[in-house]
Amino acid sequence: MEPNVYDRKCGSRQVLDRIGDRWSVLVVLTLADGVKRYGDLARRIDGISQKMLTQTLRGLERDGLLTREVHASVPPRVDYALTDLGRSLLDLVSGLEVWATTHLAEVEAARARYDAR
Repeated sequence: MEPNVYDRKCGSRQVLDRIGDRWSVLVVLTLADGVKRYGDLARRIDGISQKMLTQTLRGLERDGLLTREVHASVPPRVDYALTDLGRSLLDLVSGLEVWATTHLAEVEAARARYDAR
């Protein structure tokens, strides 16, 4: 059977859900320039809760998009990095970031027009 993101039972839908999630996009973008610790990610991604960051990191690790390396130190140190598969997403998510920032004024104007009706 061919992958079909429109079929709710298809695994490709789950992949699309993962890579299309706002927190996943922001984590991937944050890891674009290299290895980060949990605290670095939490500080960079404004508004993400500890629970959501942990869930997002686990999901991305499970899907093979990032690695988690625990260092035996006091306090424990955990590093996160994109895998080759995760890096293959960078053009896509960077494009979303560029589009969102480039077209922000237009979207805000459209929202204002809609809300004024």
